Amino acid sequence: MSDLTQLLRRDLPASIVVFLIAIPLSLGIAAASGAPLLAGLVAAVVGGIVAGALGGAPLQVSGPAAGLTVIVAGAVADFGFAGTAAIVAVAGIVQILLGVSRLGRAALALSPAVVHGMLAGIGLVIALSQVHVLLGGAPRSSAWENIRELPAQIADHHGTATLLGLLTVAILVLWPRLVKVSVLPAALVAVVGVTTLAWVTGAQLVRVNLPEEPLAELITPVWPDAPLRRITVAVLTIALVASVESLLSAVAVDRMHDGPRARLNKELIGQGAANTVSGLLGGLPVTGVIVRSSTNVAAGAKTRASAILHGVWVAVFVLLCAALLEKIPMAVLAAVLIVVGVKLINLAQIRTYARHGELPTYLITALGVVLVDLLTGVALGMATAAVLILWRLTRCEIRTVQRAPGEWLVRISGTLAFIESARLTREFGAIPPNGDVDVELHLDYLDHGAFETIKTWEDQYRKAGGRVRIHEVHDSWFHRATSGRLGGSRSTPRLVGSWTRWQGIDHQRRDAMAAGIAEFERNVAPMVRPHLAALARDGQRPEQLFITCADSRLVPNLITASGPGDLFCVRNVGNIVPPHASAQRPLGSSALPGVGDASVGAAIEYAVEVLGVTTITVCGHSGCGAVRALMSGAAAPGSSLGDWLGMSGVHFTDPGDEERCCTDNVVQQLANLRSHPVVQTAEAAGRLRLTGMYFDIAEARMYEVDPILGVHRAVRTQAA
Repeated sequence: MSDLTQLLRRDLPASIVVFLIAIPLSLGIAAASGAPLLAGLVAAVVGGIVAGALGGAPLQVSGPAAGLTVIVAGAVADFGFAGTAAIVAVAGIVQILLGVSRLGRAALALSPAVVHGMLAGIGLVIALSQVHVLLGGAPRSSAWENIRELPAQIADHHGTATLLGLLTVAILVLWPRLVKVSVLPAALVAVVGVTTLAWVTGAQLVRVNLPEEPLAELITPVWPDAPLRRITVAVLTIALVASVESLLSAVAVDRMHDGPRARLNKELIGQGAANTVSGLLGGLPVTGVIVRSSTNVAAGAKTRASAILHGVWVAVFVLLCAALLEKIPMAVLAAVLIVVGVKLINLAQIRTYARHGELPTYLITALGVVLVDLLTGVALGMATAAVLILWRLTRCEIRTVQRAPGEWLVRISGTLAFIESARLTREFGAIPPNGDVDVELHLDYLDHGAFETIKTWEDQYRKAGGRVRIHEVHDSWFHRATSGRLGGSRSTPRLVGSWTRWQGIDHQRRDAMAAGIAEFERNVAPMVRPHLAALARDGQRPEQLFITCADSRLVPNLITASGPGDLFCVRNVGNIVPPHASAQRPLGSSALPGVGDASVGAAIEYAVEVLGVTTITVCGHSGCGAVRALMSGAAAPGSSLGDWLGMSGVHFTDPGDEERCCTDNVVQQLANLRSHPVVQTAEAAGRLRLTGMYFDIAEARMYEVDPILGVHRAVRTQAA
């Protein structure tokens, strides 16, 4: 699709849809901010054109946002709108500096619970203030006053304005539910429909008031007559909140499409440029707006042209059709803002934060914004988040379970620090003497004070006739402390280490296999059970047939980082693939029997014909005992091992070079594979690929055996 065709078919229609949303929202946000209505439209134009052209998030649409309403309203009250416009322009310069300094991602370090709690508080403040406008009155100066004066406002409501406002709310709520697929956004349907109804009925209402000559009435910014400290706080507040909201929106928009990813530092520069221009033209501050951006993506936009064009349409409409906007009742805009404000309180987010234990941060931030002010709310939220982090860092879970008469399990999880020593002492003290106790440690940290508490109890309990076994999962803090290396290098994790490694660490006294199975069922099975259940239900669909040696040092799933269902494995002594029974003896082979091994052949046929694998890999390894036996002739024909190794058909070019002999063996087994008719057919049809690998055990590194470069040369894989 050419650029022009894409513009006409994708970006142009999307820009019109976003434009239809931007008009009512921009007017409503300006009204809620206590700013001239024209300022909201100016911000929409500048956000679309400037941020759209210069920003780093191509599909993000910028404009005035509800999240800054409370801040702007406070600035207008303190500095007047001309002073606020100057502050917005300077805030834009701060954003540009942040972008140039490459601090875009640093803004995302703020806890999402604080950000969303702030937005929820702002949404509640907007809704509380605009309820008064919907009822035909005027908003009060604070959320608390809006709550306190609400009963009196309800008693003295303007009947027509209230009905029209409630009708607008009903359309905004019901339209998306009743009309599943619609080009017309709910805000446009509600505003146009109710405005038309008000015009037809001739109701006397307070309506939108715009200047007759918009370009001549643009407000020139004036430096506020206020202390520099207060101006600085206002500048930084607008810059930081606008930056965080824009970047969070950009990240969210990235999840909605498969196009180019957002460049956050460039986006900050674009947002800063837009705010500087908007402030100089007398507009509201600009941010990336998730409502418009998500609509833009859903409408099919593919490039930044959609955002730019939406700004152009807003400018054209304001210049040519301002009279139509003046028909809109303010109660209708108030209804739009009430719905927007309530939607900032996202129940799904609240449930998410409740699950993750971050609800206190969210609620304290929101209440702080509503009851005090935005900066106080954010500060309280950040302090709460910090306290919760510290609490989690010093918190552990201790569970004591009696598994059988006289047998106890104590499971300790999390971070175990000295402040838990008293609790540990109580838990251990509750265990009856002369018992059999397993202490299971799932720790990400153990300090010396907590270690001493456990060690002292262990020694005392054993002296009193009891038995204690301490098992560590994932790490070995207790063992390192016992050996005087607390805080030293990490030990081999259980999922990777051999039995002798972790069972020795834990002082295991049980059979190794039984201990390993118990460890799997206790810690690994819960993680893999859903995946195994799906494989049990749907059957196996492995990617590869993996033929390798039975050597105990070689663990296929470990060295390929694969899991259940990925590899169909065949393991035998020497990773040998006997040729098909119909194959002739390879030249130079004197030990090859005339009949191939049925078990390996059966596995090959099953993998290719039934499972449909697309790759067969033969993997040899360093220090292979089978290859050494072939090199030395130690396995005499007539023995089971000798007869088996004789099926390899391998001829060594340099019997003195063990690594070359190992790779020779891999190359020969690939040749043997091609003697099987099922392999020949699948490879000729392009359905099957054969590869050879060589694993160096000492290096823990995989190499690819490439016959084209020389059958004796091992080539490092790209993954290595």
